[in-house]
Amino acid sequence: MKLYNYWRSSSSYRVRLALHHKQLPFEYVPVSLIKGEQHQPAHRSRSASGTVPVLEDVVDGKVLLLTQSVAIFEYLEERFPARPLLPKGAVQRSQVRALAELINSGIQPLQNLAVLNYVKDTLKADQAAWAKHWIGLGLAALEQQATQTAGQFLVGDEFSWADCCLVPQLFAARRFGADPSSCPTLLAVEARCLTLDAVKNAAPEAQPDAQP
Repeated sequence: MKLYNYWRSSSSYRVRLALHHKQLPFEYVPVSLIKGEQHQPAHRSRSASGTVPVLEDVVDGKVLLLTQSVAIFEYLEERFPARPLLPKGAVQRSQVRALAELINSGIQPLQNLAVLNYVKDTLKADQAAWAKHWIGLGLAALEQQATQTAGQFLVGDEFSWADCCLVPQLFAARRFGADPSSCPTLLAVEARCLTLDAVKNAAPEAQPDAQP
């Protein structure tokens, strides 16, 4: 498998976490969002939207290109069920998906580079204030919801897809100046996640294209 991704991309970070947790070997292929490589024809042929991550796999002798982190996660979970990232029970599975979607749909899109550039260049508004506002609201909602589901991790006591979304989101929150200190549940879960080898291996600073 190949993963076309960017070291600081939240969506890429999630998929790296899943791959490392499942102990699946993959080739890391960097796509620099800062240099605009996501808009080049080579990458557009992999991702029509010009986004990362893109997972490339070979299935029945044919190359499969998968975009969108949630779709990639579901694919990995179904094709490689060992070391699952979804709980067995229907209730907990729905809780994992709900928390992950709160981040995936409710926070992360509003901090995307393309959105922030539009806020700055077209709307002539403060992109930093925009990001801090929406991230802060999203984390507050996530904290409230997590207090009902968390054990050692966001849902119960097993590392899940929800945690794969949480860790990159808190990393991004600090990048954009959003203070998560009012979210003790999230911070406690994050601290446990950061002790895991899979999380250490997937961290942005551990990637070959990481910048100071």
